[in-house]
Amino acid sequence: MSAAGWVQAAFVLAVVVALHVPLGNYLARVCTAEQHWRVERWLYRCCGVDPDAEQRWTFYARSLLSFSAVGVLGLYAVLRLQAYLPLHLGHTGMPAPLAFNTAVSFTTNTSWQNYPGEATLGHLALAVGLGTQAFASAAVGLAAGVALIRGLVRQRTDQLGNFWVDLVRSAVRVLLPLAAVSAVVLIVLGVVQNLSGGQTYPTMSGGQQSILGGPVASWESIKLLSGDGGGIFNANSAHPFENPTALTNLIEIVLMLLLPTAFIRAYGRMVGDRRQGWALLAVAGVLFVGAFAVTAAAQTVPHNTVPAAVGAAVEGTETRFGVAGSALFGVAATGSADGAANSSYDSFTSIGGGMLMATIMLGEVSPGGAGSGLYGLLMLALLAVFLGGLLVGRTPEFLRKSIQAREIKLVSLYVLTTPALILVGTALAMALPAGRAGIGNPGAHGLSEVAYAFTSSTNSNGSAFGGFTGNTDFGNVALAIVMLAGRYLPMIFVLALAGSLAGQRRGVVTNGTLPTHKPLFVGLVTVSVVVFTALDFVLVLALGPLAEALQ
Repeated sequence: MSAAGWVQAAFVLAVVVALHVPLGNYLARVCTAEQHWRVERWLYRCCGVDPDAEQRWTFYARSLLSFSAVGVLGLYAVLRLQAYLPLHLGHTGMPAPLAFNTAVSFTTNTSWQNYPGEATLGHLALAVGLGTQAFASAAVGLAAGVALIRGLVRQRTDQLGNFWVDLVRSAVRVLLPLAAVSAVVLIVLGVVQNLSGGQTYPTMSGGQQSILGGPVASWESIKLLSGDGGGIFNANSAHPFENPTALTNLIEIVLMLLLPTAFIRAYGRMVGDRRQGWALLAVAGVLFVGAFAVTAAAQTVPHNTVPAAVGAAVEGTETRFGVAGSALFGVAATGSADGAANSSYDSFTSIGGGMLMATIMLGEVSPGGAGSGLYGLLMLALLAVFLGGLLVGRTPEFLRKSIQAREIKLVSLYVLTTPALILVGTALAMALPAGRAGIGNPGAHGLSEVAYAFTSSTNSNGSAFGGFTGNTDFGNVALAIVMLAGRYLPMIFVLALAGSLAGQRRGVVTNGTLPTHKPLFVGLVTVSVVVFTALDFVLVLALGPLAEALQ
Protein backbone atom coordinates (compact mmCIF):
# COMPACT_ATOMS: atom_id res chain seq x y z
CA MET A 1 0.00 0.00 0.00
CA SER A 2 1.19 3.49 -0.79
CA ALA A 3 2.34 5.92 1.85
CA ALA A 4 -0.70 8.08 1.03
CA GLY A 5 -2.97 5.35 2.35
CA TRP A 6 -1.22 5.20 5.70
CA VAL A 7 -1.20 9.01 5.88
CA GLN A 8 -4.98 9.03 5.46
CA ALA A 9 -5.39 6.33 8.11
CA ALA A 10 -3.06 8.16 10.50
CA PHE A 11 -4.97 11.42 9.99
CA VAL A 12 -8.32 9.75 10.72
CA LEU A 13 -7.04 7.96 13.82
CA ALA A 14 -5.36 11.10 15.15
CA VAL A 15 -8.52 13.20 14.73
CA VAL A 16 -10.73 10.52 16.27
CA VAL A 17 -8.44 10.03 19.27
CA ALA A 18 -8.25 13.79 19.80
CA LEU A 19 -12.00 14.39 19.54
CA HIS A 20 -13.12 11.35 21.49
CA VAL A 21 -11.69 12.72 24.74
CA PRO A 22 -13.83 15.87 25.13
CA LEU A 23 -16.86 14.18 23.54
CA GLY A 24 -16.49 11.13 25.78
CA ASN A 25 -16.21 13.33 28.86
CA TYR A 26 -19.36 15.15 27.77
CA LEU A 27 -21.18 11.84 27.20
CA ALA A 28 -20.28 10.74 30.71
CA ARG A 29 -21.71 13.97 32.14
CA VAL A 30 -24.90 13.52 30.12
CA CYS A 31 -25.37 9.96 31.36
CA THR A 32 -24.84 10.87 35.01
CA ALA A 33 -26.52 14.30 35.17
CA GLU A 34 -29.25 14.68 37.78
CA GLN A 35 -30.99 17.72 36.29
CA HIS A 36 -33.44 17.54 33.35
CA TRP A 37 -33.53 20.20 30.66
CA ARG A 38 -36.79 22.10 30.20
CA VAL A 39 -37.40 20.63 26.74
CA GLU A 40 -36.80 17.17 28.17
CA ARG A 41 -39.35 17.70 30.94
CA TRP A 42 -41.85 18.82 28.33
CA LEU A 43 -41.26 15.62 26.35
CA TYR A 44 -41.67 13.51 29.50
CA ARG A 45 -44.99 15.20 30.30
CA CYS A 46 -46.24 14.67 26.75
CA CYS A 47 -45.39 10.96 26.98
CA GLY A 48 -46.62 10.48 30.53
CA VAL A 49 -43.18 9.48 31.80
CA ASP A 50 -41.85 10.00 35.31
CA PRO A 51 -38.18 10.80 34.66
CA ASP A 52 -37.20 10.30 38.29
CA ALA A 53 -38.52 6.73 38.51
CA GLU A 54 -35.89 4.08 37.88
CA GLN A 55 -36.48 0.67 36.27
CA ARG A 56 -35.45 -2.93 36.82
CA TRP A 57 -33.85 -4.58 33.80
CA THR A 58 -37.11 -6.27 32.82
CA PHE A 59 -38.99 -2.96 32.69
CA TYR A 60 -36.05 -1.29 30.97
CA ALA A 61 -36.08 -4.00 28.29
CA ARG A 62 -39.87 -3.79 27.96
CA SER A 63 -39.69 -0.03 27.40
CA LEU A 64 -36.91 -0.45 24.82
CA LEU A 65 -38.78 -3.11 22.88
CA SER A 66 -42.08 -1.22 23.02
CA PHE A 67 -40.49 1.95 21.71
CA SER A 68 -38.82 0.04 18.88
CA ALA A 69 -42.04 -1.74 17.96
CA VAL A 70 -43.84 1.59 17.66
CA GLY A 71 -40.96 2.82 15.50
CA VAL A 72 -41.36 -0.09 13.09
CA LEU A 73 -45.12 0.44 12.79
CA GLY A 74 -44.80 4.22 12.36
CA LEU A 75 -42.13 4.01 9.68
CA TYR A 76 -44.04 1.24 7.88
CA ALA A 77 -47.09 3.52 7.71
CA VAL A 78 -45.03 6.43 6.34
CA LEU A 79 -43.50 4.26 3.63
CA ARG A 80 -46.80 2.71 2.60
CA LEU A 81 -48.63 6.07 2.52
CA GLN A 82 -45.85 8.06 0.87
CA ALA A 83 -47.99 8.98 -2.16
CA TYR A 84 -50.30 10.97 0.12
CA LEU A 85 -47.51 12.92 1.82
CA PRO A 86 -46.01 16.25 0.72
CA LEU A 87 -42.74 16.26 -1.22
CA HIS A 88 -43.27 12.71 -2.47
CA LEU A 89 -41.71 13.67 -5.84
CA GLY A 90 -44.18 11.46 -7.68
CA HIS A 91 -43.17 8.28 -5.85
CA THR A 92 -45.85 5.83 -4.77
CA GLY A 93 -45.94 3.91 -1.52
CA MET A 94 -43.59 0.97 -1.07
CA PRO A 95 -44.96 -2.55 -1.58
CA ALA A 96 -45.76 -4.25 1.74
CA PRO A 97 -42.78 -6.66 1.90
CA LEU A 98 -40.29 -3.94 0.97
CA ALA A 99 -41.89 -1.45 3.39
CA PHE A 100 -41.69 -4.03 6.19
CA ASN A 101 -38.04 -4.75 5.43
CA THR A 102 -37.17 -1.04 5.28
CA ALA A 103 -39.08 -0.16 8.46
CA VAL A 104 -37.31 -2.93 10.36
CA SER A 105 -33.99 -2.02 8.78
CA PHE A 106 -33.92 1.61 9.88
CA THR A 107 -35.52 0.99 13.27
CA THR A 108 -32.85 -1.60 14.10
CA ASN A 109 -30.08 0.81 13.00
CA THR A 110 -29.25 -1.48 10.08
CA SER A 111 -30.29 0.61 7.06
CA TRP A 112 -30.15 -2.29 4.64
CA GLN A 113 -31.71 -0.89 1.45
CA ASN A 114 -33.44 -3.17 -1.03
CA TYR A 115 -34.31 -0.16 -3.20
CA PRO A 116 -32.56 2.68 -5.06
CA GLY A 117 -32.96 5.72 -2.84
CA GLU A 118 -33.52 8.49 -5.39
CA ALA A 119 -36.05 6.41 -7.36
CA THR A 120 -38.11 5.34 -4.35
CA LEU A 121 -38.34 7.94 -1.59
CA GLY A 122 -39.52 11.54 -1.48
CA HIS A 123 -37.94 14.14 0.73
CA LEU A 124 -40.55 13.97 3.53
CA ALA A 125 -40.46 10.17 3.80
CA LEU A 126 -36.68 10.42 4.02
CA ALA A 127 -36.49 13.24 6.55
CA VAL A 128 -39.47 12.38 8.75
CA GLY A 129 -39.50 8.61 8.34
CA LEU A 130 -35.91 7.45 7.99
CA GLY A 131 -34.47 10.53 9.68
CA THR A 132 -36.47 10.04 12.85
CA GLN A 133 -35.34 6.44 13.13
CA ALA A 134 -31.72 7.40 12.47
CA PHE A 135 -31.81 9.41 15.69
CA ALA A 136 -34.03 6.99 17.60
CA SER A 137 -32.18 3.78 16.75
CA ALA A 138 -28.82 5.27 17.76
CA ALA A 139 -30.33 6.56 21.00
CA VAL A 140 -31.66 3.07 21.76
CA GLY A 141 -28.17 1.62 21.33
CA LEU A 142 -26.65 4.26 23.58
CA ALA A 143 -29.31 3.58 26.22
CA ALA A 144 -28.53 -0.15 26.28
CA GLY A 145 -24.83 0.63 26.64
CA VAL A 146 -25.47 3.05 29.52
CA ALA A 147 -27.56 0.42 31.30
CA LEU A 148 -24.70 -2.10 31.16
CA ILE A 149 -22.24 0.46 32.53
CA ARG A 150 -24.61 1.13 35.44
CA GLY A 151 -24.81 -2.60 36.08
CA LEU A 152 -21.02 -2.67 36.43
CA VAL A 153 -20.89 0.42 38.65
CA ARG A 154 -23.85 -0.08 40.97
CA GLN A 155 -24.12 -2.66 43.74
CA ARG A 156 -26.89 -4.29 45.78
CA THR A 157 -29.66 -2.84 43.64
CA ASP A 158 -32.02 -3.97 40.89
CA GLN A 159 -32.35 -0.49 39.32
CA LEU A 160 -30.64 0.37 36.00
CA GLY A 161 -31.92 3.88 35.44
CA ASN A 162 -34.78 5.02 33.23
CA PHE A 163 -34.86 4.02 29.56
CA TRP A 164 -36.91 7.07 28.55
CA VAL A 165 -34.47 9.46 30.18
CA ASP A 166 -31.49 7.74 28.55
CA LEU A 167 -33.27 7.81 25.19
CA VAL A 168 -34.27 11.47 25.31
CA ARG A 169 -30.92 12.68 26.62
CA SER A 170 -29.03 10.76 23.95
CA ALA A 171 -31.13 12.35 21.22
CA VAL A 172 -31.49 15.89 22.61
CA ARG A 173 -28.11 16.46 24.21
CA VAL A 174 -25.84 14.36 21.98
CA LEU A 175 -27.18 13.35 18.57
CA LEU A 176 -29.05 16.52 17.60
CA PRO A 177 -26.20 18.97 18.37
CA LEU A 178 -23.58 16.75 16.75
CA ALA A 179 -25.71 16.22 13.65
CA ALA A 180 -26.40 19.96 13.30
CA VAL A 181 -22.73 20.93 13.56
CA SER A 182 -21.65 18.13 11.20
CA ALA A 183 -24.29 19.09 8.65
CA VAL A 184 -23.05 22.69 8.59
CA VAL A 185 -19.48 21.50 8.06
CA LEU A 186 -20.54 19.26 5.19
CA ILE A 187 -22.58 22.04 3.57
CA VAL A 188 -19.58 24.37 3.71
CA LEU A 189 -17.48 21.66 2.02
CA GLY A 190 -19.93 21.22 -0.83
CA VAL A 191 -22.49 18.60 0.21
CA VAL A 192 -25.91 19.43 -1.25
CA GLN A 193 -28.75 20.66 1.01
CA ASN A 194 -32.08 21.66 -0.56
CA LEU A 195 -35.60 20.40 -1.25
CA SER A 196 -35.24 20.36 -5.02
CA GLY A 197 -37.43 17.99 -6.95
CA GLY A 198 -34.83 17.67 -9.66
CA GLN A 199 -33.31 19.91 -12.33
CA THR A 200 -33.17 18.94 -16.00
CA TYR A 201 -29.96 19.56 -17.91
CA PRO A 202 -28.83 18.79 -21.48
CA THR A 203 -26.21 16.07 -21.81
CA MET A 204 -23.18 16.08 -24.09
CA SER A 205 -24.91 13.55 -26.35
CA GLY A 206 -27.86 15.86 -26.89
CA GLY A 207 -30.26 14.18 -24.44
CA GLN A 208 -31.80 15.35 -21.18
CA GLN A 209 -30.94 14.31 -17.63
CA SER A 210 -32.80 15.12 -14.42
CA ILE A 211 -30.54 15.63 -11.39
CA LEU A 212 -32.24 15.24 -8.03
CA GLY A 213 -31.34 17.32 -5.00
CA GLY A 214 -32.51 16.87 -1.44
CA PRO A 215 -31.70 17.36 2.25
CA VAL A 216 -28.43 15.51 1.70
CA ALA A 217 -26.09 17.18 4.22
CA SER A 218 -28.57 16.92 7.10
CA TRP A 219 -29.14 13.24 6.31
CA GLU A 220 -25.47 12.49 5.69
CA SER A 221 -24.44 13.81 9.09
CA ILE A 222 -26.85 11.71 11.14
CA LYS A 223 -26.50 8.61 8.95
CA LEU A 224 -22.76 8.62 9.68
CA LEU A 225 -22.92 9.62 13.34
CA SER A 226 -25.70 7.21 14.23
CA GLY A 227 -24.42 4.17 12.34
CA ASP A 228 -27.40 4.12 9.99
CA GLY A 229 -25.45 4.30 6.73
CA GLY A 230 -28.34 4.41 4.26
CA GLY A 231 -27.90 6.63 1.23
CA ILE A 232 -30.26 9.17 -0.32
CA PHE A 233 -28.77 8.08 -3.62
CA ASN A 234 -28.23 4.53 -4.79
CA ALA A 235 -24.49 5.22 -5.04
CA ASN A 236 -24.49 6.12 -1.32
CA SER A 237 -21.34 7.98 -0.27
CA ALA A 238 -19.78 7.48 -3.69
CA HIS A 239 -22.26 10.04 -5.05
CA PRO A 240 -20.66 13.49 -5.41
CA PHE A 241 -23.68 15.16 -3.79
CA GLU A 242 -23.10 13.08 -0.64
CA ASN A 243 -19.30 13.01 -0.69
CA PRO A 244 -17.82 15.55 -3.10
CA THR A 245 -14.10 15.66 -2.23
CA ALA A 246 -11.26 13.72 -0.63
CA LEU A 247 -11.57 16.00 2.42
CA THR A 248 -15.26 15.21 2.92
CA ASN A 249 -14.37 11.55 2.51
CA LEU A 250 -11.97 11.75 5.47
CA ILE A 251 -14.44 13.77 7.54
CA GLU A 252 -17.18 11.22 6.90
CA ILE A 253 -14.87 8.43 8.05
CA VAL A 254 -14.20 10.39 11.23
CA LEU A 255 -17.95 10.84 11.81
CA MET A 256 -18.52 7.08 11.56
CA LEU A 257 -15.91 6.37 14.21
CA LEU A 258 -16.53 9.31 16.53
CA LEU A 259 -19.49 8.31 18.71
CA PRO A 260 -18.46 4.68 19.28
CA THR A 261 -14.96 5.69 20.40
CA ALA A 262 -16.28 8.56 22.53
CA PHE A 263 -18.65 6.19 24.27
CA ILE A 264 -15.70 3.97 25.19
CA ARG A 265 -14.13 7.06 26.80
CA ALA A 266 -17.41 7.74 28.63
CA TYR A 267 -17.33 4.18 29.96
CA GLY A 268 -13.90 4.77 31.49
CA ARG A 269 -15.10 7.95 33.17
CA MET A 270 -18.31 6.38 34.47
CA VAL A 271 -16.57 3.38 36.06
CA GLY A 272 -14.07 5.73 37.71
CA ASP A 273 -10.98 4.48 35.89
CA ARG A 274 -10.09 6.02 32.55
CA ARG A 275 -7.53 3.27 31.98
CA GLN A 276 -10.42 0.86 31.44
CA GLY A 277 -11.58 2.98 28.53
CA TRP A 278 -8.10 3.19 27.04
CA ALA A 279 -7.78 -0.61 27.24
CA LEU A 280 -10.99 -1.22 25.28
CA LEU A 281 -10.05 1.52 22.82
CA ALA A 282 -6.74 -0.25 22.26
CA VAL A 283 -8.59 -3.49 21.44
CA ALA A 284 -10.79 -1.66 18.93
CA GLY A 285 -7.77 0.15 17.48
CA VAL A 286 -5.72 -3.02 16.97
CA LEU A 287 -8.64 -4.74 15.22
CA PHE A 288 -9.33 -1.67 13.05
CA VAL A 289 -5.71 -1.19 11.96
CA GLY A 290 -5.33 -4.90 11.26
CA ALA A 291 -8.48 -4.98 9.12
CA PHE A 292 -7.37 -1.90 7.19
CA ALA A 293 -3.89 -3.31 6.57
CA VAL A 294 -5.27 -6.58 5.17
CA THR A 295 -7.95 -4.87 3.05
CA ALA A 296 -5.61 -2.23 1.65
CA ALA A 297 -2.94 -4.83 0.88
CA ALA A 298 -5.49 -7.03 -0.89
CA GLN A 299 -6.56 -4.09 -3.03
CA THR A 300 -3.09 -2.78 -3.87
CA VAL A 301 -0.89 -5.86 -4.26
CA PRO A 302 -0.97 -6.83 -7.97
CA HIS A 303 -2.32 -10.37 -8.37
CA ASN A 304 -3.96 -10.57 -11.82
CA THR A 305 -3.13 -9.19 -15.27
CA VAL A 306 -5.18 -5.99 -15.19
CA PRO A 307 -4.46 -5.04 -11.53
CA ALA A 308 -0.78 -5.71 -12.17
CA ALA A 309 -0.87 -3.40 -15.20
CA VAL A 310 -2.48 -0.50 -13.32
CA GLY A 311 -0.84 -1.16 -9.97
CA ALA A 312 -3.94 -1.95 -7.93
CA ALA A 313 -7.42 -3.49 -8.04
CA VAL A 314 -9.29 -0.33 -9.00
CA GLU A 315 -12.55 -1.92 -10.19
CA GLY A 316 -15.44 -0.61 -8.12
CA THR A 317 -13.35 1.91 -6.19
CA GLU A 318 -13.96 5.64 -6.33
CA THR A 319 -11.28 7.31 -8.45
CA ARG A 320 -11.66 10.62 -6.56
CA PHE A 321 -10.50 8.96 -3.35
CA GLY A 322 -8.15 6.29 -4.66
CA VAL A 323 -7.90 2.66 -3.64
CA ALA A 324 -6.61 3.52 -0.16
CA GLY A 325 -9.44 6.00 0.44
CA SER A 326 -12.02 3.43 -0.64
CA ALA A 327 -10.45 0.69 1.52
CA LEU A 328 -10.25 2.96 4.56
CA PHE A 329 -13.88 4.01 4.16
CA GLY A 330 -14.95 0.37 3.76
CA VAL A 331 -13.16 -0.78 6.91
CA ALA A 332 -14.57 2.17 8.88
CA ALA A 333 -18.09 1.44 7.63
CA THR A 334 -17.95 -2.27 8.43
CA GLY A 335 -16.04 -1.83 11.68
CA SER A 336 -18.35 0.88 13.01
CA ALA A 337 -21.70 -0.78 12.17
CA ASP A 338 -22.45 2.11 9.81
CA GLY A 339 -22.73 0.33 6.47
CA ALA A 340 -22.19 3.38 4.27
CA ALA A 341 -20.18 2.86 1.09
CA ASN A 342 -18.05 5.10 -1.12
CA SER A 343 -17.26 2.23 -3.50
CA SER A 344 -18.63 -1.12 -4.64
CA TYR A 345 -17.70 -3.72 -2.03
CA ASP A 346 -18.84 -6.46 -4.40
CA SER A 347 -16.02 -5.44 -6.76
CA PHE A 348 -13.30 -5.64 -4.12
CA THR A 349 -10.87 -8.52 -4.46
CA SER A 350 -11.93 -11.78 -2.85
CA ILE A 351 -9.62 -11.20 0.12
CA GLY A 352 -10.47 -7.50 0.39
CA GLY A 353 -14.22 -8.12 0.32
CA GLY A 354 -13.80 -11.11 2.61
CA MET A 355 -11.96 -8.91 5.11
CA LEU A 356 -14.85 -6.43 5.15
CA MET A 357 -17.24 -9.31 5.84
CA ALA A 358 -14.93 -10.67 8.55
CA THR A 359 -14.82 -7.24 10.18
CA ILE A 360 -18.59 -7.35 10.58
CA MET A 361 -18.37 -10.94 11.82
CA LEU A 362 -16.14 -9.77 14.66
CA GLY A 363 -19.34 -8.38 16.14
CA GLU A 364 -18.59 -4.86 14.96
CA VAL A 365 -16.37 -4.04 17.90
CA SER A 366 -13.72 -2.12 15.99
CA PRO A 367 -15.15 0.15 17.38
CA GLY A 368 -18.75 -0.89 16.59
CA GLY A 369 -21.95 1.11 16.66
CA ALA A 370 -23.22 3.84 18.97
CA GLY A 371 -23.65 2.01 22.28
CA SER A 372 -23.67 -1.43 20.68
CA GLY A 373 -19.92 -1.30 20.06
CA LEU A 374 -19.22 -0.72 23.74
CA TYR A 375 -21.50 -3.43 25.07
CA GLY A 376 -20.14 -5.80 22.41
CA LEU A 377 -16.60 -5.11 23.60
CA LEU A 378 -17.64 -5.53 27.23
CA MET A 379 -19.35 -8.86 26.57
CA LEU A 380 -16.23 -10.16 24.83
CA ALA A 381 -14.08 -8.76 27.64
CA LEU A 382 -16.18 -10.69 30.17
CA LEU A 383 -15.71 -13.83 28.11
CA ALA A 384 -11.95 -13.24 28.01
CA VAL A 385 -11.88 -12.68 31.77
CA PHE A 386 -13.77 -15.93 32.29
CA LEU A 387 -11.27 -17.83 30.15
CA GLY A 388 -8.41 -16.16 32.00
CA GLY A 389 -9.95 -17.23 35.31
CA LEU A 390 -10.12 -20.82 34.13
CA LEU A 391 -6.43 -20.74 33.25
CA VAL A 392 -5.38 -19.72 36.76
CA GLY A 393 -8.06 -21.70 38.58
CA ARG A 394 -9.97 -18.89 40.30
CA THR A 395 -13.36 -17.23 40.05
CA PRO A 396 -13.14 -14.62 37.30
CA GLU A 397 -13.84 -10.99 38.16
CA PHE A 398 -14.37 -7.84 36.14
CA LEU A 399 -14.34 -4.40 37.75
CA ARG A 400 -14.65 -6.17 41.12
CA LYS A 401 -17.82 -7.99 40.02
CA SER A 402 -17.80 -11.79 40.09
CA ILE A 403 -18.52 -13.56 36.79
CA GLN A 404 -20.51 -16.57 37.96
CA ALA A 405 -22.71 -19.17 36.25
CA ARG A 406 -25.64 -16.83 35.49
CA GLU A 407 -23.40 -14.12 34.07
CA ILE A 408 -21.41 -16.44 31.82
CA LYS A 409 -24.60 -18.07 30.52
CA LEU A 410 -25.89 -14.67 29.45
CA VAL A 411 -22.55 -13.81 27.87
CA SER A 412 -22.56 -17.15 26.03
CA LEU A 413 -26.08 -16.57 24.71
CA TYR A 414 -24.99 -13.13 23.51
CA VAL A 415 -21.89 -14.48 21.77
CA LEU A 416 -23.69 -17.40 20.10
CA THR A 417 -26.86 -15.62 18.92
CA THR A 418 -25.33 -13.70 16.04
CA PRO A 419 -23.35 -16.60 14.50
CA ALA A 420 -26.41 -18.85 14.74
CA LEU A 421 -28.60 -16.34 12.91
CA ILE A 422 -25.98 -15.74 10.20
CA LEU A 423 -25.22 -19.40 9.56
CA VAL A 424 -28.84 -20.61 9.65
CA GLY A 425 -30.00 -17.72 7.45
CA THR A 426 -27.22 -18.32 4.93
CA ALA A 427 -27.90 -22.06 4.87
CA LEU A 428 -31.62 -21.57 4.25
CA ALA A 429 -30.99 -19.02 1.52
CA MET A 430 -28.59 -21.36 -0.26
CA ALA A 431 -30.88 -24.38 0.17
CA LEU A 432 -34.17 -22.83 -0.96
CA PRO A 433 -34.90 -21.82 -4.56
CA ALA A 434 -36.47 -18.57 -3.32
CA GLY A 435 -33.21 -17.71 -1.56
CA ARG A 436 -30.95 -18.61 -4.48
CA ALA A 437 -33.06 -16.43 -6.78
CA GLY A 438 -31.35 -13.34 -5.37
CA ILE A 439 -27.80 -14.51 -6.12
CA GLY A 440 -26.19 -12.54 -8.94
CA ASN A 441 -23.05 -14.62 -9.37
CA PRO A 442 -22.45 -18.39 -9.35
CA GLY A 443 -19.95 -20.38 -7.32
CA ALA A 444 -17.96 -19.17 -4.34
CA HIS A 445 -18.73 -15.51 -4.93
CA GLY A 446 -22.46 -16.24 -4.86
CA LEU A 447 -22.04 -17.82 -1.42
CA SER A 448 -20.07 -14.75 -0.32
CA GLU A 449 -22.91 -12.49 -1.48
CA VAL A 450 -25.50 -14.39 0.55
CA ALA A 451 -23.26 -14.72 3.61
CA TYR A 452 -22.44 -11.00 3.48
CA ALA A 453 -26.16 -10.12 3.30
CA PHE A 454 -27.04 -12.13 6.41
CA THR A 455 -23.89 -11.04 8.24
CA SER A 456 -24.59 -7.38 7.52
CA SER A 457 -28.28 -7.64 8.43
CA THR A 458 -27.76 -9.60 11.64
CA ASN A 459 -25.06 -7.23 12.90
CA SER A 460 -27.03 -4.04 12.12
CA ASN A 461 -24.54 -2.96 9.47
CA GLY A 462 -26.49 -2.54 6.24
CA SER A 463 -23.71 -2.63 3.66
CA ALA A 464 -23.96 -5.22 0.89
CA PHE A 465 -22.34 -7.02 -1.99
CA GLY A 466 -24.30 -5.44 -4.83
CA GLY A 467 -24.62 -8.70 -6.79
CA PHE A 468 -27.16 -10.01 -4.28
CA THR A 469 -30.78 -8.94 -4.92
CA GLY A 470 -32.62 -8.75 -1.63
CA ASN A 471 -35.83 -7.23 -3.02
CA THR A 472 -37.73 -10.51 -3.25
CA ASP A 473 -40.44 -11.74 -0.90
CA PHE A 474 -37.95 -14.19 0.62
CA GLY A 475 -35.17 -11.62 0.88
CA ASN A 476 -37.34 -8.90 2.41
CA VAL A 477 -38.87 -11.17 5.05
CA ALA A 478 -35.82 -13.31 5.88
CA LEU A 479 -33.47 -10.35 6.24
CA ALA A 480 -36.03 -8.45 8.34
CA ILE A 481 -36.32 -11.41 10.71
CA VAL A 482 -32.56 -11.64 11.29
CA MET A 483 -32.37 -7.86 11.70
CA LEU A 484 -34.93 -7.99 14.51
CA ALA A 485 -33.41 -11.03 16.20
CA GLY A 486 -29.83 -9.83 15.71
CA ARG A 487 -30.58 -6.43 17.23
CA TYR A 488 -32.91 -7.15 20.14
CA LEU A 489 -31.99 -10.62 21.42
CA PRO A 490 -28.42 -9.47 22.24
CA MET A 491 -29.85 -6.33 23.85
CA ILE A 492 -32.06 -8.44 26.10
CA PHE A 493 -29.06 -10.51 27.18
CA VAL A 494 -27.07 -7.32 27.81
CA LEU A 495 -29.81 -5.85 30.00
CA ALA A 496 -30.30 -9.12 31.88
CA LEU A 497 -26.56 -9.22 32.55
CA ALA A 498 -26.62 -5.59 33.70
CA GLY A 499 -29.39 -6.43 36.16
CA SER A 500 -27.47 -9.42 37.48
CA LEU A 501 -24.25 -7.44 37.95
CA ALA A 502 -26.03 -4.51 39.62
CA GLY A 503 -27.36 -6.85 42.29
CA GLN A 504 -23.87 -7.94 43.34
CA ARG A 505 -21.66 -6.41 45.99
CA ARG A 506 -18.31 -5.20 44.67
CA GLY A 507 -15.43 -7.39 45.73
CA VAL A 508 -11.90 -6.59 46.81
CA VAL A 509 -8.92 -6.47 44.47
CA THR A 510 -6.30 -9.08 45.40
CA ASN A 511 -2.99 -10.25 43.96
CA GLY A 512 -4.88 -12.89 41.98
CA THR A 513 -7.20 -10.39 40.29
CA LEU A 514 -6.57 -10.00 36.57
CA PRO A 515 -5.88 -6.29 35.84
CA THR A 516 -8.27 -5.18 33.10
CA HIS A 517 -6.36 -2.11 32.03
CA LYS A 518 -2.96 -3.52 31.09
CA PRO A 519 -1.49 -4.81 27.79
CA LEU A 520 -2.02 -8.44 28.87
CA PHE A 521 -5.76 -7.85 29.09
CA VAL A 522 -5.80 -6.00 25.76
CA GLY A 523 -4.04 -8.93 24.12
CA LEU A 524 -6.34 -11.48 25.78
CA VAL A 525 -9.50 -9.72 24.57
CA THR A 526 -8.10 -9.15 21.06
CA VAL A 527 -7.10 -12.79 20.66
CA SER A 528 -10.45 -13.94 22.04
CA VAL A 529 -12.34 -11.83 19.49
CA VAL A 530 -10.30 -13.17 16.57
CA VAL A 531 -10.32 -16.80 17.72
CA PHE A 532 -14.04 -16.99 18.42
CA THR A 533 -14.84 -15.32 15.11
CA ALA A 534 -12.60 -17.80 13.30
CA LEU A 535 -14.20 -20.76 15.05
CA ASP A 536 -17.70 -19.51 14.20
CA PHE A 537 -17.18 -18.56 10.57
CA VAL A 538 -14.13 -20.43 9.26
CA LEU A 539 -16.21 -22.66 6.97
CA VAL A 540 -18.16 -19.78 5.45
CA LEU A 541 -15.00 -17.77 4.83
CA ALA A 542 -13.19 -20.83 3.45
CA LEU A 543 -15.99 -21.78 1.04
CA GLY A 544 -16.61 -18.16 0.02
CA PRO A 545 -13.80 -15.55 -0.17
CA LEU A 546 -10.87 -17.94 0.33
CA ALA A 547 -12.13 -20.45 -2.24
CA GLU A 548 -12.68 -17.62 -4.70
CA ALA A 549 -9.15 -16.35 -4.10
CA LEU A 550 -7.72 -19.77 -4.93
CA GLN A 551 -9.61 -20.08 -8.21
